[in-house]
Amino acid sequence: MVSTLIPPKIASPSDDETNNSCPQAIGGAADAARMQRVVSFYEKLPRGAAPAPQPKGLIERYQARYMNGKNTRAMPLVHVIGGILVLGYANNYYFHLRHHKNNAH
Repeated sequence: MVSTLIPPKIASPSDDETNNSCPQAIGGAADAARMQRVVSFYEKLPRGAAPAPQPKGLIERYQARYMNGKNTRAMPLVHVIGGILVLGYANNYYFHLRHHKNNAH
């Protein structure tokens, strides 16, 4: 199981067949400590899928709620239309309607 996670250059003996000065395989005493470090490193890695990142800011939470994945809705369009209506009325009131509050024209 762990042997499938170890890169092949580390887990296999030397590829140099002509060099007979080092006839030991990877399980030799010199390589055993190094191999054990590699195995322990791979054993400590987390298994399974990575957890989904949590939205942090206001815009990220809004996107996660209304726009991402299965949560796609038309509410952002409704929010934009409502925002334009509110800003339009505020603009109209400030530049025109407040002058006609107490007297007609």
